[in-house]
Amino acid sequence: MTTPGRNEPQTLKDAHHVAATTRPLPGANLATWLKWRRANAKMYHVLSDVDRFHHHEIRYWASREDNEAEALAAKISELKKDLSGSDARLESGGN
Repeated sequence: MTTPGRNEPQTLKDAHHVAATTRPLPGANLATWLKWRRANAKMYHVLSDVDRFHHHEIRYWASREDNEAEALAAKISELKKDLSGSDARLESGGN
């Protein structure tokens, strides 16, 4: 069993508190949200081996954060493609 460091959450309640207090402000850029989602996923993955009483619920939260992070990464990638495509169209004078 893994034991988190002194300042890391020891229970599901602690983890939810960390997630809530570190949540980006509304309107934060997508990269900030992605970083936050990935950090939450990592925190929940580690915690699932510590708080065994809530193991399955914590695994749900880890999976949820992983899925949200993947969706954000895909959205960022798509936006980058759109921006690079519109730059190329602008340079060539196309629509």
